[in-house]
Amino acid sequence: MAISKADKKKVIEKYATEKSDTGSPEVQVGLLSAEIDNLQQHIEENKHDFPGKRALINKVAKRRRLLRYLSNMDSKRYQELIKKVGLKK
Repeated sequence: MAISKADKKKVIEKYATEKSDTGSPEVQVGLLSAEIDNLQQHIEENKHDFPGKRALINKVAKRRRLLRYLSNMDSKRYQELIKKVGLKK
């Protein structure tokens, strides 16, 4: 389930590090988190949507890789992002 353009714009504004930032790890993790939330709601309603479950697993894995990259490169930004997104750790 894709997020709407308006929701995507709000997420980008929330996680952007500067005005024209759309590709930083923070923005990518924010967008993936929003998509993961939407997919989780969809999967709860449609238990037998196996391609949807696979897409959810892939998005979670991609978010985990981005978070690992950010923790290796700049642990301060990583800690701030974890708090902002609301993930454990």
